[in-house]
Amino acid sequence: MQTFIDAYSWVNIAFLLKGLWLTIEVSVASIILSYIIGAILGLVRYIEVKYLSAIVGFIIDLIRNLPLLLIFFFTYFGLPNMGVRLSILASAILALTIFESAMLAEIIRAGIVSVDKGQMEGARANGMTYWQTLRYIILPQAQVKMIPALVSQFISLIKDTSLATIIMLPELMYHAQIIYGQNSNYIIPMFLALAAMYFVVCYALSLLSRYIEKRVN
Repeated sequence: MQTFIDAYSWVNIAFLLKGLWLTIEVSVASIILSYIIGAILGLVRYIEVKYLSAIVGFIIDLIRNLPLLLIFFFTYFGLPNMGVRLSILASAILALTIFESAMLAEIIRAGIVSVDKGQMEGARANGMTYWQTLRYIILPQAQVKMIPALVSQFISLIKDTSLATIIMLPELMYHAQIIYGQNSNYIIPMFLALAAMYFVVCYALSLLSRYIEKRVN
């Protein structure tokens, strides 16, 4: 019992919270960037631009089938060999954005495809252009269908930030490792603290998605 009390000292908790804050910052930045890029890639695949859609599809499939850890290594260790030097924070955000953009592109494409084709045909028959139909009819319906899958992917992204420990990003997992590295008796308490913090953040996001889904519906 004393081990848990000592492990959860204010100094250690404050240190963990500092790591949690960086985890949230990296997650938010990666979510925003990957959603924007993923939406563009998903649209390109959906509208089937000659040659371009096929190239984008190949790149997406390639990235989706690579381990995220490998992408972390590429952005942090590989890019400097190509003359591009990034900070640890920028490398982590770039790696997560690359990986998640490919995942989100498929979610967004599938969401658009799931909208009944009659919606497009009906809107075009009433004089709307292809792009007007896509913007005002198809995408709003698709976004509602995509919410659960998008949120699930965002939650995975938050948990995947722990892999950035490999490039020494001082996020939540890294801070926990420092604490129990100083005292091996703190391993279990730190794992429990990590589980609680990840749960709170991810569960809060899932609750927010449910609220948004209900409001939209």
